Amino acid sequence: MDLFNLRSLVILLSAVGCCKGQSALPPGPLEGVQGKNITFETIIIPTDVGDFITVSWNFNGLVPVVTYAPKGETFGVGYAGRVSLNSSTGVLKLGPLTAKDSGDYAVTLVTSAAVQRTGTTSLRVLEPVSVVTITSNLNEAVEFNSTVVLTCSAKGSFLMYKWLNGTAPLVADGKHVTLSANSTVLTVAGVFRKDLVGPIYCTAFNKLESDNSAPFNLTVTYGPENIAMTVTPTAEVQKQGSNITLTCSAQSSPAAVLQWIHNGVPLNVIGPKLVLANVVEAQSGNYSCMASNAKTLRYLESTTSKFTVVEAISGTKITGPNGTLVAGNSTANLSCQATAGTADTRVWLKNGVALSPSNRVMVSADKSSVTIKPVQKEDSGEYQCKLTNAVNTDSASLKIVVNFGPETVSVKGESVVKVKEPVTLKCAAVSLPAATYIWKFNGTLTGVTTAEYIIEAAVYKDNGIYTCEASNTVTGLSTAVAHKLFVKEEGTPDDGLTGGQIAGIVIGVLIALVLIIVVVRYMRKKKTPIESPY
Repeated sequence: MDLFNLRSLVILLSAVGCCKGQSALPPGPLEGVQGKNITFETIIIPTDVGDFITVSWNFNGLVPVVTYAPKGETFGVGYAGRVSLNSSTGVLKLGPLTAKDSGDYAVTLVTSAAVQRTGTTSLRVLEPVSVVTITSNLNEAVEFNSTVVLTCSAKGSFLMYKWLNGTAPLVADGKHVTLSANSTVLTVAGVFRKDLVGPIYCTAFNKLESDNSAPFNLTVTYGPENIAMTVTPTAEVQKQGSNITLTCSAQSSPAAVLQWIHNGVPLNVIGPKLVLANVVEAQSGNYSCMASNAKTLRYLESTTSKFTVVEAISGTKITGPNGTLVAGNSTANLSCQATAGTADTRVWLKNGVALSPSNRVMVSADKSSVTIKPVQKEDSGEYQCKLTNAVNTDSASLKIVVNFGPETVSVKGESVVKVKEPVTLKCAAVSLPAATYIWKFNGTLTGVTTAEYIIEAAVYKDNGIYTCEASNTVTGLSTAVAHKLFVKEEGTPDDGLTGGQIAGIVIGVLIALVLIIVVVRYMRKKKTPIESPY
């Protein structure tokens, strides 16, 4: 249908009054915000009878707002500058709105065809949403103990409320977190530390606008919990004089007060660290730390760490015999002590090998001393005492010399030589200190005091018995051994002696040897120097 035909239809309908009672305004009510503008729209049906001749708006049926006529616009009291009218459509704009603008508005429109259109609606002016505020029943809460009640208030009309945790809606479970019927009150029973750190916002809103509160964070005190203590160094046994550092930590809000405890007695030390410098044995024992929170009134003690302070062993010394030791006669007493520290174990060594007790070598029950009775030559050597405790080992050494001999005396050399041949007789003895020697020929001192008896060119008169006597000036012992030398004349065959001569020589030598051995053993028993039997 074209526009000309539509206009003709409207004129025709108006003439027969078919449009009587049709409202010129859309259904209401309208809502506007105080301080802002609002537009009253009209329902206009195109017509070919011309524009509106008059448009008139009034408030609450009595107060004129604005009237349009061919001579111009007329404004009611208080509306000049606050309204604008579209005379072609009858649309009215009003603002800025005040609370007094709430009420009923009516419009009357008259066309050039004498058609009158009217309409009424109502306006509700809403107060702006502002001053959205969260208040709490507590400034501080104790975790698990406190019930927190947050109340949201705001200025505005027809307000509704909702809560946000950060940017997400706060969910009420009906037990731990609950909301009042109008959502203005948020209750958190037995509050947790993370319940209100979103941060929390309250949003107040109506159909037209909304506003948020400032972010809200409630301090929830908690702890102490998860207390932990460490000891550095970690060894259970600490060396006296060393430094020990103990550290303690606990989760708590506000930060926990940490106090140190030694053997159940609080120390006058507060803080996360306890430094023990140059420790002594008296500082051994059990250490723990106690964490306390003045807000929650809770206390928590750490597990106990135990260490023992042990003095290191030092100044170890072996005391031994001062006099001369003689094999078979003397007793050696050795004692091992330290000037500082206490030994847990003691070990005796001889020449680097563990000392073995015997019927002569006796070690005391606490291994602090060794007795050797009587000493023998094999007891000579380096004795070492090792003292050990949990922190160190200290040792000391002492050399022992056992004098013995002479023993195993022997003479080596020629037994038969020819005249003018050289003769070397060598005497040897095992002895400590080294033996001294004298030589006798056929029982008579020769004046030779060396280990060797030398004849540069033998003569017949050198036939006889040569005796070497070895002596030890410390032990006072002497031992002699005889050697038979036979000098043959030049030209005498090697086998010139008769059997009887040889037998007589052998018997004589054996008798002499037997006499010497008997005398030596007798003199040893008497412990007197041995005199020559010649």
